[in-house]
Parts: sequence; structure tokens; C-alpha cells
Amino acid sequence: MKNFKLLTLVAVAGLAVISCGKKTVIEGTLEGCGNSEVIVKLLDVNRFQVLDTVKTNASGQFSYKPEIAAGQPEFIYIFRGNKQLASLLLENGDKVKVQMDSLGNYSVEGSEESLKLQQVEKDYNSFLKDIRDIAYSEDSGPAVSRRYISYYRDRLTYVMKNSHSLTVVPVLFQQVNPNMMVFDQPTDGILMQNVCDSLKTVYPESRYVRVLEKEAIRRLALMNADSKLKNAREVGYIDITLPGLDGRPITLSENLDKVTMLYFWSSTAAQKMYNIDAISPLYEEFHHKGLEIYSVALDSDKAAWAAAVRNQNLPWINVCDIRGELSPLIASYGIRSLPMVWFIVDGTIDVNANVSNEADIRKYLRKKL
Repeated sequence: MKNFKLLTLVAVAGLAVISCGKKTVIEGTLEGCGNSEVIVKLLDVNRFQVLDTVKTNASGQFSYKPEIAAGQPEFIYIFRGNKQLASLLLENGDKVKVQMDSLGNYSVEGSEESLKLQQVEKDYNSFLKDIRDIAYSEDSGPAVSRRYISYYRDRLTYVMKNSHSLTVVPVLFQQVNPNMMVFDQPTDGILMQNVCDSLKTVYPESRYVRVLEKEAIRRLALMNADSKLKNAREVGYIDITLPGLDGRPITLSENLDKVTMLYFWSSTAAQKMYNIDAISPLYEEFHHKGLEIYSVALDSDKAAWAAAVRNQNLPWINVCDIRGELSPLIASYGIRSLPMVWFIVDGTIDVNANVSNEADIRKYLRKKL
């Protein structure tokens, strides 16, 4: 399923060109790898950008001068082939010495932030190893929870004590697994926003602070959406008006039935199969009993969506929000992944509907209809 975590990081503009300022210098030694090569990479927020390939001399020594703007520290990584050897967080004018071996063990001199980053990565790798080891034990469920809670509290303490250090940014984006971040709750957006406020006093132009702020805003929007939906019996639901296949607007509130299934999806291959395998049989079974489906595709490619609807001959109400992942409906309806379903019964969102698959939906509809 397509994940809107988004949000784990977002790509931004490349490294700024520097016309003046102090030089940053990396003096490195790769033990036992004379006349070899290392690759210097920049973390361009959510991906590595190769800066250069540097040759070592017969003693494994090399030197590199990354361009780093004043007030905009950068995460710099040294690789040999696909193996990451060292992680650095460098400011303009830093002069660091890095001693490495081919296994990824290294020491740093001349950069306090790099030392912090090294410890952050050691703690994170230790946590992930513990989680993997626990997964094979008989007490895996409770033990995993205990280890996670312990690590979360430890990282929370680290973030609060180091709120002016950019090393907190990767901490706040760490993952337990591909489907769960360490700081996974919408309420963590409050912490992220507070950290952003602190970091902006030191690094107001940093790309990493801007990305963290975007994630904080997203989390706070989800928190507000959760609050709205929990009070749905009082506030009803958030109405939607979007264009259908012919371009004419179709409004949710004007197309309600006894039970209205608000169905969010996108025209990926897997979700198109879900239409055929799950949604179509449900519609055929329950439509005549009072079920209506208001289907919202979060697709920036309107043509792909229209082709999917026509090719599958989907008989329910189909609209498209071409804003895709930027749609405000994501926050309004607390959408974390697609497909996602809400039910409107008697003019209000049924916040107690607990459905996660076709069987759950069928059971729910049989009870309501």
C-alpha cells in the first residue's frame, strides 16, 4: 500500500555554491587500502548525492575539501564501494581527521558534531540489532515493546538535551522498520516543532531544518484531523466536492445513502486489483440495500485515474483529487496509507467502524444494512 508517511524526508535544492568563507577540510586515512579510492557523498535530505571520488596514496591517506556554506552544516559520508565507512556532520571551516578501516570502524578528531553523530548511529544500530535478536525469542512481543519504549525514552532525552544540534534531525526520522518510525505518533509533531524553533535560532537557512519543519506541520495536521474525527458525532464529517470523469463537480453530501463508504485510493496496479477483487463484489452485494460508494482517487495523473475507472467500468461515484500527496484531505481524514475507508452513517462519520480488509467491511455492512 502506498504510504503517506511521506513522511518520512523530501528532496530539495542541491548544495549552494560558495564564493567566500572558510575552507572545510577532511584529512582521512583508510587503513590497509593504499592506492585505492573512496567516495564522498552528501546527504541531500533523503538521498545520497555523490560529491567526488578521491584516490588514496600508498599509505591510504587522502584529503578532500567539501564546499559548505557558513551556517549550513552538511551531513557528509565516506564510502568505499557500497560500504559506508564514516559519517560526518561538518560546518564551514571545520578541519577534521578521520581514521577508518574497511569494516566501517572509524574515529574522528576536530568535529564535536561528528562525534555526536557517530554515537547516534552506534545507539541506533544497537537498537536495531536488539530488535532483530528479540524477534527470534519466545518472549518477542512484550520484549520488543519494552526495548522500543526504552529506546524511545532515551532518544527523547537526547533530543531535548541537544535541541540546538542538527544530530537530532536523523534521530527524529529513525525507523523501527519500514512501516514504523521511532517517533511515530502525530503528537510527536509538537516535539518536532519545538526542536525546529530551537534549531532555527542557530541554523535558520539549513535545508534539514526546513524538512523537519515540514514533517512537524504534517504531524500537527494529522493530530488536528484525529481530534476532528474523534468528535465526528458532533461535527458530522468534512464535505468533499471534486470533479468526476466528465469534469463536473460531485459533492459527497449530495450523494449519501443509508451507508456511504468514503473510499480513498490511487490508480496503482495493486489498488486497481483491489477494486476488482474487493470493492466491486461489495458494491454488487450491498448497493441495492442502501450502500453508496464515494471513491476519491488521490492521483496527480488524472489521465491514469480516468483510464483505470473506464477500463474497470467502476459503477460507483468516482472523483479525483489531482493534488495527490499534497491533498488537504490527507490531513482532514487522517490518511496514513492507501487504500483507506471511512463510513458515513446517519450523516456522521462512524469512528467506531473497525475495518481493515474486505472481510471486515462485509461484516460491517451486513450489520448496518
